Amino acid sequence: MNQKISFEILEELAVLSENTKGWSKELNLVRWNENPPKFDIREWSPDHEKMGKGITFTNEEMDVLKQFLNT
Repeated sequence: MNQKISFEILEELAVLSENTKGWSKELNLVRWNENPPKFDIREWSPDHEKMGKGITFTNEEMDVLKQFLNT
């Protein structure tokens, strides 16, 4: 079963790094499959058509992460 994943990058927040092939690790606000937007960290191709594996955070999870990083 090959299910198509839809996404929309609502806001590009930060480019964390870029590799020699032009892909960049980014923090973005992304809507996945028409669900509420989440903060998302993953590698993207230069045209944002292809992506690597990543991790998403709800607003609440991002608040906890931010608090931890600030300590």
